[in-house]
Amino acid sequence: MGPITLQSGLGFGLVSVGLLFLLLAIITLWQSVEIVDAYEKKTLTVFGEYRKLLEPGINLIPPFVSRTYPFDMRTQTLDVPRQEAITRDNSPVTADAVVYIKVMDAKKAFLEVDDYKKAVSNLAQTTLRAVLGDMELDDTLNKRQEINAKIRKELDEPTDEWGIRVESVEVREVNPSKDVQQAMEQQTSAERRRRAMILEAQGERRSAVEQAEGDKQSNIIRAQGEKQSQILEAQGDAISTVLRARSAESMGERAIIERGMETLEEIGKGESTTFVLPQELTSLVGRYGKALSGSDVQQMDGLEGKEFDEETRTMLGLDDIDEILGQIEESAEMDVEELEKEAEAVKAGDAGANIRSADEVIQEMDEEDADAEVEREPES
Repeated sequence: MGPITLQSGLGFGLVSVGLLFLLLAIITLWQSVEIVDAYEKKTLTVFGEYRKLLEPGINLIPPFVSRTYPFDMRTQTLDVPRQEAITRDNSPVTADAVVYIKVMDAKKAFLEVDDYKKAVSNLAQTTLRAVLGDMELDDTLNKRQEINAKIRKELDEPTDEWGIRVESVEVREVNPSKDVQQAMEQQTSAERRRRAMILEAQGERRSAVEQAEGDKQSNIIRAQGEKQSQILEAQGDAISTVLRARSAESMGERAIIERGMETLEEIGKGESTTFVLPQELTSLVGRYGKALSGSDVQQMDGLEGKEFDEETRTMLGLDDIDEILGQIEESAEMDVEELEKEAEAVKAGDAGANIRSADEVIQEMDEEDADAEVEREPES
């Protein structure tokens, strides 16, 4: 029984040692393989000494004596906590920001700084307070881009030594104290009221100017209408005067003939047989000779109106009256059209355009009458 027991114990021990060596081999293999993701790099240290950077993929490293430190190579976001600062004009403000960074050199980020994220965040906080302290309150509220540029410039130099690049800095909020905010709101309200009053005054002024301009244009149009009315009235009076004069001339000639007939009747009652008649009366009597029915003048109660012959009508210008009236009506229509054009021009702001004076219109009428007289003279 003794040898059998010894052999069994020896077999069990060999199996245990084999399992131990297998387990040790598995652990050694596990420790010798390092997997690096595509978006990161890892630094390798052996016995605490920096050896190299491990690239993405499967890397073999010394087991049990190696350590790796991962670094994310993507752009990372760091929130800068809200900071309190005093501006150059002694106004308290609070502000916070966001910093975008990227690891450019993992070796420097591992060897030159303990925790690069914490270091960049603390540096951004102090830089934000310093930049706000160098500016006035109005500038801190209005010049965000300038603040961002200054903070980034201040962060660039120290972070380059750490292998970190600051890609951008964005200040999210800059808030003054409550008292300053109330004062700013009052100032804004007062400024708005001032602008409203200015706009209202400008509107009233513009309305008054436009109303005055409208009254002016209305007066101009009314004056032009009255002027044209006076011109037309003067033309009508002139036409009426011409017609009355010509009618009076015709009636005067008829009265002369009737007076001559009465004189002939008185002469016929006398005993004399010799009569001397004026040439004008003879000519006029000849025109109305058809009215005499015989030598017995006493039987005629009076002369009836007869038509003038062609020579008399030409001399008196009776045939030209219709033509003259047509010309006057045409001139009046043209004047009315010109008045409408002048009114439109006045509405368009050209009040002085196409306006003729009454003297010019009357002068044109006189020239037309003179031309008509010249045309009639050769015919007579």
